[in-house]
Amino acid sequence: MIRIKARAPTARGAVLPTVWGAVAVTYKFGCPLAQQDGLGARIVTSAVFFAVGTGLIFHVRHALLRELRQVRRVAGAAQSVLLRPLPPRLDGLNVAAAQLSADRGAAVGGDLYEAVATEHGVRVVMGDVRGHGLAALGTVAAVLGSFREAAHDEAELTHVLRRLERTHARHLRERARTEHPCNGAQEPEHPVAEEFVTVLLLEIARDGEVRALNCGHPWPYLLSGTRVEPFTAADPLPPLGPFPLPAELEAHSCGQLLPGDSLVLFTDGAEDARDAHGRFFSLPTALREAVHDHPMTAQTILRTVFTALLHHTAGRPTDDVAVLVLRNDRRKFEFSGARANGQAAAF
Repeated sequence: MIRIKARAPTARGAVLPTVWGAVAVTYKFGCPLAQQDGLGARIVTSAVFFAVGTGLIFHVRHALLRELRQVRRVAGAAQSVLLRPLPPRLDGLNVAAAQLSADRGAAVGGDLYEAVATEHGVRVVMGDVRGHGLAALGTVAAVLGSFREAAHDEAELTHVLRRLERTHARHLRERARTEHPCNGAQEPEHPVAEEFVTVLLLEIARDGEVRALNCGHPWPYLLSGTRVEPFTAADPLPPLGPFPLPAELEAHSCGQLLPGDSLVLFTDGAEDARDAHGRFFSLPTALREAVHDHPMTAQTILRTVFTALLHHTAGRPTDDVAVLVLRNDRRKFEFSGARANGQAAAF
């Protein structure tokens, strides 16, 4: 949890208000002009007190702006650690990701993503916590922390998902104890029992084979040449939180991500975004416009999508939006070699 303590006013910060107050008192009781009732004297007195009031307002404003800048620096540093920038290349994959918070001034909301290269392949998580803004950061931190460890520790993708489920359940229990009325907490805006998080887990092998586990999250789009199509249409599992995962889990085989192809992962805030007339944002259309001439880098696809989305919503999205693009930049002979080695190992 991010805690920012307000600092008490220091002696140095109280000097200027004291000086302004002393000037006003000295003028009122020590200046003969202030004792007169003439129009000129009243104008001068009003001007003096107006200057004193203006000076105090500017001083308070400057102090508040300085404090706000400090708070933003602390929050920015904490948020960058929580949702850290992804490397541009990851085991031969070109990677680009960004998140747009619906809360003005916040760099992180209720969306989460991460991609790590492991001995089991490149493993990716994309998730969406119920709610948005700072209230969702606790769940984001718990799920991301669990994934960053489990992605390396667990040989099976199903075991990674089990770890995320246990972590999320433990996080909800701790929140429930903290928010219980006996601890003096106010009635929560969203009861813990209603909290859930959608999660999409991907595992991309060296030969491009993609395996997935989806808990209530939108499936990604596949960009192949100038074609844009859903990567798969398999039925997802329920989100983490309301219901336990099935006793038997099996990762879904989604096919191969061939050299030159891209996967675009996103949260539902992208497709639920509306313009002033209530029309939904068409993510497939934006992706087709991004690749209609020639294949593009992951960074260019990401920039094109966010530009179109901000234009559609007039710069004011009502929900958090996260987009992650994975492009297979592995050379074809490396891809063929990895596939041949896999077949040889199978025999």
